[in-house]
Amino acid sequence: MKKPLLCLTAVICFSLLNIACNNDESTECRNLFGAQQYSEALPFCEKACNQNSGDGCFFLGFLYYIDQGYQQAKTYFEKACNLNVADGCLNIGNYYYNGYGVRQDYQQAKTYIEKACNLKSERGCFNLGVRYEKGDGVKQNFQTAKEYYGKACDLGHQLSCDEYRELNEKGSDIGQ
Repeated sequence: MKKPLLCLTAVICFSLLNIACNNDESTECRNLFGAQQYSEALPFCEKACNQNSGDGCFFLGFLYYIDQGYQQAKTYFEKACNLNVADGCLNIGNYYYNGYGVRQDYQQAKTYIEKACNLKSERGCFNLGVRYEKGDGVKQNFQTAKEYYGKACDLGHQLSCDEYRELNEKGSDIGQ
């Protein structure tokens, strides 16, 4: 069975390369991860994470996700989130939302995804916009959806800009 990739594709993870490196292990972890040399990256990512490098923990989580699945990856995504790496928070939020390796818990999902959005994750803000627009795991609220789409749009997420504009055009037809 193929695992869902959440937001864990190598392309998305590679986009995290704008996170500031704080040590040699973190730099090497990032470089090897970006070159898709995952087995070579592993020891550097472990060292970086042990030195509280958020990006090292995130990449380590992704490496464990590929090799061992949700449980081991969850540990490192949570640590990355605690070190303010937005995609670590987004991944944990998606784990709770979908019940991947944890008991499904929409409130926990919302908490983590909100943190991702607050850390300027355009995907986190978009994700919240969609959930509020559809009432998916939260109480449906078009005004709140529009606010999150607006935040994601401000961060450069084009689909969010489109959704924001669409909600504005619908106006009172959507029961604001």
